[in-house]
Amino acid sequence: MLELKGKKVLVVGLGKSGLAAALFLRKRGAQVTVSDVRSAEALANDIPALLEEGINVEAGGHGLLTFRRQDLIVVSPGVPLNTPELAQARSFGLPIIGELELAARFLKGRTLAITGSNGKTTTTTLVGEILQEAGLPTLVGGNIGVPVVSLIDQSTEQSWSVLEVSSFQLESTEEFHPAIAVILNITPDHLDRHGSFENYALAKERIFAVQTPADFVVLNADNPRTAAAAARARSQVYWFSMEHPVDQGAWIMDEQVWFRASKDSAPESVLPVSAIPLKGAHNVENILAAVCATRLAGAPAPAVRHSIEKFKAVEHRLEFVATVNGVDFYNDSKATNVDATAKAVEAFPGAIHLILGGKDKNSDYTLLADLLRQRVKAVYTIGSAAPKIESQLRGMVPIHSCETLEKAVATAGAAAHPGDIVLLAPACSSFDQFENYEHRGRVFKQLVHEGRGWKVWQNA
Repeated sequence: MLELKGKKVLVVGLGKSGLAAALFLRKRGAQVTVSDVRSAEALANDIPALLEEGINVEAGGHGLLTFRRQDLIVVSPGVPLNTPELAQARSFGLPIIGELELAARFLKGRTLAITGSNGKTTTTTLVGEILQEAGLPTLVGGNIGVPVVSLIDQSTEQSWSVLEVSSFQLESTEEFHPAIAVILNITPDHLDRHGSFENYALAKERIFAVQTPADFVVLNADNPRTAAAAARARSQVYWFSMEHPVDQGAWIMDEQVWFRASKDSAPESVLPVSAIPLKGAHNVENILAAVCATRLAGAPAPAVRHSIEKFKAVEHRLEFVATVNGVDFYNDSKATNVDATAKAVEAFPGAIHLILGGKDKNSDYTLLADLLRQRVKAVYTIGSAAPKIESQLRGMVPIHSCETLEKAVATAGAAAHPGDIVLLAPACSSFDQFENYEHRGRVFKQLVHEGRGWKVWQNA
């Protein structure tokens, strides 16, 4: 276990996980400093609590000397590892880890970790509910919104920690060791951070980097880059597939979800596909992954089935908002990359008014072209990525440049006819106009509810 008492530790980045890490480190006796590029005014809500605990705060930029005077540096997920300050610290041999790695050194019990380009939050939430239904002591956290260090004090030798983990968290891991690791899919995302698709994929693969033959990794047999990861796994590989049976894992056949515990065992029927309450084929994939992971963790089949049947879509994931004058509004603000947007569009047969845009992540929006022609009536662009989206999709469908989410909702609401869908699935991050994707989704829902009765939309 990492010795912290009396050590000088720098936490870089004061997001939710950075704040939790700083407070945890101080509680363990470390001399803690927090450094953030944002101004003291921007951090005003958090600084008093840190100072009260005896934590030093450096705001408005990173000082090189601050980084050199440490025994350990803990990096928040939102901070790239190649910043000049971190590069210099690394050249001096200072240990640099992320909040996930810090937590992993202290977390008790077993870990079930889930990553992927899309579907992480839905699958993590469902897995947590299944294990709780099965009577297993369960904690849920990570990229889903609860910092992993916040789970440490609640963890026991008997508990399962179900963690949503991102590529940003995984790229700074060293000893992170889930007993069960799940990779849902790997499609292009965060290329602005990782530089290339392969770098991004290799960051995802770190989820099983220190697993042993006693552990399990669950992979998507239908996603080529995810399936290719099996060649580098030392753990036992289980599969899930929408397209064909697998030797061990979960699959769809004859409109049933099946699971097989080993190559030599008989398959068991878990539930009919018709009993899955979520929209979209991508959610059936998420269900398959959850079935496989939770059966491996010891959840009995009845608990798995019951949890799936009563499961509700998580907020900001194809979340139904309201029907106004016959038009259905859906919030998929968590669709922050092109593949997620494609899956959201595929969940509906057509007549979609699609809101796209935000902060670009070096994405290729032309990949949406065929889907747009088939199912989308019009696109409404917002945010700083709008010019790029419009240039790449020009001529595919009518495009309305709206700049703001408020105008996009108003314009789409006014144009839609009864039976149409207005869908927020932006294919971009939210950081140009919003605090995060949750903030964007809440604003969308508020705008929809405020626009009921068409008072806003009639003036669009």
